[in-house]
Amino acid sequence: MDDPALIMGLTGLFLLMAVLYSAVGQGGGSGYLAAMALLGVTPESFRLIALTLNVVVASIGLVKFTRAGHFNGKLLLPFVLTSVPLAFVGGFLSLPGELFRPLVGLVLLWAAVLLIWKPPIPEGEVEGDPPLWASLSAGGGIGLLSGLIGIGGGIFLAPFLILRGWASAPTTACLSSAFILVNSLAALVGVAFHAQGVPVFLPVWMVAVALGGWLGAEYGAKRLSPRTLQRLLALVLMIAGAKIILTG
Repeated sequence: MDDPALIMGLTGLFLLMAVLYSAVGQGGGSGYLAAMALLGVTPESFRLIALTLNVVVASIGLVKFTRAGHFNGKLLLPFVLTSVPLAFVGGFLSLPGELFRPLVGLVLLWAAVLLIWKPPIPEGEVEGDPPLWASLSAGGGIGLLSGLIGIGGGIFLAPFLILRGWASAPTTACLSSAFILVNSLAALVGVAFHAQGVPVFLPVWMVAVALGGWLGAEYGAKRLSPRTLQRLLALVLMIAGAKIILTG
C-alpha cells in the first residue's frame, strides 16, 4: 500500500466518512470498509484499519455527546455486558461474509426507511428502558456480527433503540459512540491474534478521522435538531446497507 494516489484517496474518504458518521454518534466502520473496497485495498487489512479508526472517532463522539448531557449508563450497560465478549469472538474468527452480508445490508436499508418515516422521540417521551432479556440478546448478537464484519455495531444499535422508542436521537448517538468504542477495542484484540502487520499510514488516517470526528460530533451534539440527527442516521444506514450488499 505505497501508491500516493491511493493513500491520498483513502485519507480524503476516511475524513469525509468520519464527519458524516460522527454527527450521529457512529464510528464510521462501515464507511471505512466501503472506502477501502472502492479503492481496492486488500481485504486482509479491512478489519484492523476500520476498527482502529472506529476507536478514534467513537472516543471523540462519546466525549462530545456526554458533555452535551446525553449519556445514559443504565440503558447502555446490559448491551455492553454481552456485546464485548462476543465482539472479541467475532474478531478472532475469520469467516466468509457472503452468506450473511446481503441479509445485513437489507436489514439496514429497511431500518433507514423506517427512520425516515418515524418522527424523533422527544427526551421526555421515551418509553422507558427495554426488558433486560432484550438488551442482553441484542447486545450479544450485535457484538458477534460486528466483530465478524469489522465494525463497532452502533449502526445496528441505533435504529434498534430509536424504532422501539427506548431512546431519543441525541441519547442514541451518545450510547452508540460508547457501544462502538468498547466493541471495537474487543474486536481489535481478537483480530490482533492473526493480523498480518500494521499499515504504515495508519497513524495518518487516525489523525484524519480524529479531525473529521471532532467536526462531526461537535455539530451533531450541539447544533443539529433531533429530526436532522435521525435523517442523517437514515442516510448513514443507507450508505452502509448499500455498501454491504454491493461488496458482500
